[in-house]
Amino acid sequence: MEIKMDTMRADEYDAARFSSNEREAADVEAHRSPDATETDQFLSEPAFNGNGGHTSGQRNRGNNDIGHREGAVCRVKKELCQNVFHGVRLWMIIVIILLIIAALIILSLFVCAAIHEDVDEKFDSSLFKVPRYFNGSFRLPNFVFTEELLTPSSNKRQALAAELQNKLNDLYRSSPALGRYFSKADIQAFRSGSVMADYTLLFHLPEEELGQLRNFTLSWEMVFNVFRQFLYDQESAESGPMYIDPDSLQMYSRH
Repeated sequence: MEIKMDTMRADEYDAARFSSNEREAADVEAHRSPDATETDQFLSEPAFNGNGGHTSGQRNRGNNDIGHREGAVCRVKKELCQNVFHGVRLWMIIVIILLIIAALIILSLFVCAAIHEDVDEKFDSSLFKVPRYFNGSFRLPNFVFTEELLTPSSNKRQALAAELQNKLNDLYRSSPALGRYFSKADIQAFRSGSVMADYTLLFHLPEEELGQLRNFTLSWEMVFNVFRQFLYDQESAESGPMYIDPDSLQMYSRH
């Protein structure tokens, strides 16, 4: 009986000691410092870099990307350097193909330019039968007048007239709008003073477009403005005695 009582007391003592240990553990957990908890949590979390990313993970991924790129470049170089046949490498074939394509493009451009025909440049001058005249005068301020210019048979007059005629012929024949209709220019006479030259311009028009050409393409305004613009573009020093005063230009149309 006494042994049984001793056993019961021992069990009660162990139970009381276990309960006391549980309470102490609970108190310790409840009174654990916040700093320790935050520190433990901080240590348990992975490190982040300043931009919010995983530092070590980002480095690993960057290294992997670089490795992949280098590997791809190496593979491309290796493929380009492969021998296709008899020492000819793949990159050589690619370069040859590109050169052939470029040569074909350039050749096509030259062929197209050679066979291209401008419809406006095709005309039959034999159909231009209707004459149209323009008369006028201009002054040569740099040319010294002499009595020889009044004599039609004098060499000086003929030389000056020929040079001025060539100047007017070149002007109107080179005009994109008037060149096909222009026939010739004549110097009729010279007058005393600061040398004045009287000229005549002759154009020939087709009958089928006569009205339109007279009113627009070969109107007085068009023919006069082409001449005047040419005179404004000339340089007095370069033209020398053949310089024509733009302000002295006169022109009249007659049928």
